[in-house]
Amino acid sequence: MTEIDVHYNTSDKLRHACRLLRKAVLGAGAQVVVQGPAPLLDALDEALWLFSPADFIAHCKADAPVHVRGRSPVVLGLAEGDAPSHRQVMLNLGVDLPAGFERFERLIDIVGLDDAERLAGRNRWRHYADRGYAITRHDVGARTAQAADAA
Repeated sequence: MTEIDVHYNTSDKLRHACRLLRKAVLGAGAQVVVQGPAPLLDALDEALWLFSPADFIAHCKADAPVHVRGRSPVVLGLAEGDAPSHRQVMLNLGVDLPAGFERFERLIDIVGLDDAERLAGRNRWRHYADRGYAITRHDVGARTAQAADAA
């Protein structure tokens, strides 16, 4: 059964996604499919190029040729009708329930601070909980506040 991690109270979803992708890919050697609306995936593509000069995170978009997607540790989106080349980690940046998440070993769901996003995040949480998925919660806002207090 898919393990689900919900990261909520995230003030900067793109930066947080970049940090999570660095940890998953460079730290754990995982392969990740990122789901979300096309404009957000485009913004993440750009953010990954600029994130850390020392820690480049190889990635491609879902419309890249199959041989490129198969070698890339991070694929931004899923091409219509295509199955992912792996089933390790899905990262959700969108407000909708990510299609096919149950086929992955792990889902990381990121929820921002906007009221509409928080409501959608609660609905996704309810969906996961109603189906018996174990959910691990990560209050990103609390960690950010603790880091600021320590500085």
